[in-house]
Amino acid sequence: MESGDGVGEEDRLEKGLLSGVGQNSESGVNDDEEDVLYTASFKEGEENFVKYQTAWWVLYSLLLVLVWGIGLLMLGYLPVRRYISRKDIRSRKLYLTRNAIVYKVRRPVSFPCFGVVKKEKHVLLPSVADVVVEQGFLQSLFNVYSVRIENAGVTRPPSDDFRIQGLTNPAAFREAVLTRLSNNRDEVLPRQASYPNDATTPRMRVSSFASPISTSRSPGLYSFAQLTDAAVLEKLDEVCSTVKKIEALVEDRNPRTLILED
Repeated sequence: MESGDGVGEEDRLEKGLLSGVGQNSESGVNDDEEDVLYTASFKEGEENFVKYQTAWWVLYSLLLVLVWGIGLLMLGYLPVRRYISRKDIRSRKLYLTRNAIVYKVRRPVSFPCFGVVKKEKHVLLPSVADVVVEQGFLQSLFNVYSVRIENAGVTRPPSDDFRIQGLTNPAAFREAVLTRLSNNRDEVLPRQASYPNDATTPRMRVSSFASPISTSRSPGLYSFAQLTDAAVLEKLDEVCSTVKKIEALVEDRNPRTLILED
């Protein structure tokens, strides 16, 4: 009986640990989603996005037909391309958290029978300079927008910035990001103002370290200053003595000239 009770307790403990691990894993996956401030939508623009991708693929295929003839194979691949585009737009997730912009997508590879590609990108808000909403000529025909996230302090061409296509309301997403950036700056400024002595403490430390060096060199400096002062005084004494001699000579000569005149 005791062995049976022990086995039962072990089973219950094992089940409890497994359930706890499962709950922790699920909570870890949803940690980012708990602090979501804004979620962008791709659902309403699904059809327009698929049409835009189809038109772009057909135009590119026709150009290749005229040049090399490979475009015929690309036109035959068009149904697969539409399937990939639809799965791509349906799996996209874009949301704004307190500290970052998170983008997740899971789409099939070029040949869907070989699996899917998962992509997850986190753009930290301090590195964001601006959110640009763009729309080209072909995109305007299908009412499709692109959002480009510019990085702060990075000298790179706009083609290297992070781009997302197919957002339903890109202006609202841009406004949410810029609002969060301004709120972050407003939160940082009071913190810097509340600790005004942080910037002065290094200077105080530098002065405290520099004081022994100055005292060690002060006797030499003082002796050099004393020597220069003594030399200057000697020169002044010599000048005064010469001036006095000249005055004495002048006084000696003046009475004689007066006597002669009389």
